[in-house]
Amino acid sequence: METTSRTAAESPVGDSPGPDAPGSPEAEAEAGAEAPDGAPDAGPAAAARRTAEAYAGASFSWYALDEAFTGPRRLMQIAAEPDGAVQHGSIGHGDEPSIRSEAGAAEKERFAVVITVAASPLRRTGDGTGVLEATTASSAAWLAGSGLLAHTWPAQLDHSLRDDWLDQQTEAAFELADDLDGPEWSALSLPVDGEPTPFHYRESEFGWVLAGSAAGGVHIGAYGRGLSAFGLGFSAVDDLTPYA
Repeated sequence: METTSRTAAESPVGDSPGPDAPGSPEAEAEAGAEAPDGAPDAGPAAAARRTAEAYAGASFSWYALDEAFTGPRRLMQIAAEPDGAVQHGSIGHGDEPSIRSEAGAAEKERFAVVITVAASPLRRTGDGTGVLEATTASSAAWLAGSGLLAHTWPAQLDHSLRDDWLDQQTEAAFELADDLDGPEWSALSLPVDGEPTPFHYRESEFGWVLAGSAAGGVHIGAYGRGLSAFGLGFSAVDDLTPYA
């Protein structure tokens, strides 16, 4: 499994440092961009534009739920290497997932997040000083599992203990993702671009996670709550405009 994905996923939402996170390419671009009148090019609209541009610059196809899903869609977060090459990103569907500690509140959320991970072989880092492991379906499973956990907060858990709980649970998610053939996972076939595709699937009290590989040279992960995974289908995104 790609260890770099594990590092990237240890952000508040589990996918990667967000577009506005310090040190991210998008944050650096935002800091240096200026509007025509010399004012900083900031604000939600500018951030959304930069996120859309980053997604459009990927060298692989993005995947989302197919047309059977008729609810809202949005671009979430994207991760890129230092040289700007996009590694993975997420597309949200339905409600915007949020951490909710109130008893019963999380059950009211209905969302699914689809993660697309570029299929990459074993390769050297850009500066030639190290090696990045190949991405696999486990990479997508790890990102999906940590993403779900980032939007989970057991109602009985004290706020001061959540970080410890999250550390423990994300470590467990990493171990589970590294053993997709283990007893914690079951087989599930879902359509990808209309073709039946095998996925690894598991449920927990917090929601569900699935991961597999598509014919288009990418790995697909997904997590959700309130929407059944068994009726989902995935398709390549031809036009990102409706998501921006």
